[in-house]
Amino acid sequence: MGFSNIMDSNSYSPDHPVDPATESLIAARDRILGPAYRLFYERPVHLVRGEGTRLYDADGACYLDAYNNVASVGHCHPHVVQATSRQLATLNTHTRYLHGGIVDYSQRLLATMPEQIDQVMYACTGSEVNDLALRVAEMHTGATGVIVTSDAYHGNTAAVTAISPSLGGATVLGDHVRAIAAPDSFRTPSDELAARFAADVVAAIEDLQASGVGFSALIVDTIFSSDGIYPDPSVLAPAVEAVHRAGGVFIADEVQPGFARTGEAMWGFTRHDVVPDLVTMGKPMGNGMPIAAMAARADVLEAFARGVPYFNTFGGNPVTVAAAAAVLDVIEDEKLMSNASEVGGQLRAELAGLAIDHPRIGDVRGTGLYVGVEVLTEAGSPDRAGAKSLVNAMRERRILISVCGRDGNVLKIRPPLVFSDSDVDWFCTEFSSALTSWS
Repeated sequence: MGFSNIMDSNSYSPDHPVDPATESLIAARDRILGPAYRLFYERPVHLVRGEGTRLYDADGACYLDAYNNVASVGHCHPHVVQATSRQLATLNTHTRYLHGGIVDYSQRLLATMPEQIDQVMYACTGSEVNDLALRVAEMHTGATGVIVTSDAYHGNTAAVTAISPSLGGATVLGDHVRAIAAPDSFRTPSDELAARFAADVVAAIEDLQASGVGFSALIVDTIFSSDGIYPDPSVLAPAVEAVHRAGGVFIADEVQPGFARTGEAMWGFTRHDVVPDLVTMGKPMGNGMPIAAMAARADVLEAFARGVPYFNTFGGNPVTVAAAAAVLDVIEDEKLMSNASEVGGQLRAELAGLAIDHPRIGDVRGTGLYVGVEVLTEAGSPDRAGAKSLVNAMRERRILISVCGRDGNVLKIRPPLVFSDSDVDWFCTEFSSALTSWS
């Protein structure tokens, strides 16, 4: 079975023994679902319940969730549960019938974005809306060439698998795709980051044009999460200028940094002081309900919208829209953007303090409640095995995190936005213990 960086850097392997009950459940899952699926951790976690930042396993043990951005406003948030249940008990149909909820929500959503972005389309997953964005960009530009970063992940349809190098395995980049280095703020001087990234974009544009496929779009996750979490906000503006000079489209994939995750703005692209042509969003949008969207400049969307009738049976249905509206309510009412900024800052400060005594922690970086911790060997090179060891040590201490990055050596800490000061204390106490045991 081929190795997938994004799927296998923290995946269960049958080489690791588990208790008989867990082994039986894994065997049944493998038999019924097949070998493509993956589980986290050397000892997989059997979850049965969640509340806020807490998850509970089949034995009643409590875990601190420091990983899941899907339940972005906390697991089973009462306001989201009530809004979803109320709509489910009232009506659920599709967008070929009129319902006011989708119009009201769309107006609220677009009000969080620059005024140039004025239309929105709905689907169920980030994969679908990234697929849709590629189609829109192609019809707008008349070209197919796409630029991505070297360990990007943008989804799992055929079209977006072809622009997701981190999937690895049997998947390959399309001939119309060029992958460039992510803006690695740990290894590149800060005053060189933006110029180097923009130069790579320009070179990729020229190569696509020379190849005959032309240049359609640059698509990036605006915190470069699968590449290793690179939050420097200076890097995108020069690259986007180059994209527009070449007649291309900039697609901001906000599945990871969107919905207040960065603590500085509702959207990751805002930190970079750029206005995208297309914005895609998913996972945290409905706090676990399957809703995703592509927001667009009307002029960029026009060719597609006039030429291709669009329908998605479940996209934008009243129940998922009710969940999404409730998520916006909670972000606003509970001031979760400020919470992400304040608590995330505290978390990074405490982690940086712990790193002082552990030279194999090379960097602590991030913004808001998205944090990356670079794990190194004693020689200073990326340590995939060491990062995986720390992730599993934290799992044994009932703290859930994962890894990311080209070398699988960056700890990915991405908790629900309701993470609190006491959660930071719990996390850092266990992380300190894990570091002491590990080193």
